[in-house]
Amino acid sequence: MCLLYRFEYDQRLGIAIPDLDQEWHRIDKSTQEEILSQWEEIRGDIPDRVKQLEEKINQKQKALFNEDNFKKSCEINTEISELASTINDLWLWFRAQNEISTKSHH
Repeated sequence: MCLLYRFEYDQRLGIAIPDLDQEWHRIDKSTQEEILSQWEEIRGDIPDRVKQLEEKINQKQKALFNEDNFKKSCEINTEISELASTINDLWLWFRAQNEISTKSHH
């Protein structure tokens, strides 16, 4: 029996995301239910992960406020942007509850 799906840990997002070997509509209903059940468990961790990233953003904003070095300020701004982008991607995954896309969000 070939594996139709797996959940791969995404280091950037801090969660496992689905990796489907077939298009969603080609997967039998039983397997779809199994995937969705596993996804719901993972999906439940997303708000906590977002909160962790928001705390990091807040820390970096405080550091930015006190930073006088322009180059370092730019680095901190870039880090804040990357964290905000990760939060955005997490919310996209959070909304992907009824149908899991085969698109990669890397």
